[in-house]
Amino acid sequence: MVNAIIFDFGDVFINKNNDAKRNAFAALGLTEWTKDMERLETRLETGKIKEEGFLQAMQEFVPHATTKEIKAAWNAGMGEFPLYRLEFLQKLSENYRLFLLSNTDPIHIEKFERDVEASFYSDFYQCFEKIYFSHEIGIRKPDAEAFTYLINKHDIQPKRTLVIDDKKFNTDAAKALGFQVWNLQVNEEDVTELFDKEVLSLDEV
Repeated sequence: MVNAIIFDFGDVFINKNNDAKRNAFAALGLTEWTKDMERLETRLETGKIKEEGFLQAMQEFVPHATTKEIKAAWNAGMGEFPLYRLEFLQKLSENYRLFLLSNTDPIHIEKFERDVEASFYSDFYQCFEKIYFSHEIGIRKPDAEAFTYLINKHDIQPKRTLVIDDKKFNTDAAKALGFQVWNLQVNEEDVTELFDKEVLSLDEV
């Protein structure tokens, strides 16, 4: 019986629009996301580089753009967080231990908190026993260490824990550690369909 759930954030709760992000960078003259940029993104998401350093480093790839323009493009893919998902989560928190484990960075979190009212993100955060952002713990999924970090901190039993993530390589990594998983299909499924999809059965509540 599942008694704990580990959620991803992007495209599970908050919608993302990768096309908007690509278009915003294309408008700045950047048409390809290179390996060097991927490494830079990884450094940002694991806390090895700060916001200012990241934005300045990105200027090497878009030299005619200001750091303010780069930051706006970086955030362009951040969409809305529908209220019905928060309401679902609040009800779910009455019966399960909930955790948030997200590959993200301080720039995106700042935008999320700025775009919604303080009461909204406060209510969201309070649903979880603990929130883990990759840039704060220095580890990213799908590294097994990201999941074992939670296991060790909270005495979580993988066989009794469900991991929900839109990236298959993340749920594959979790499954290899013995977690139950739901690889949520973006634009086809919604986290609020948790019981409808029979990922969990109502008798587990």
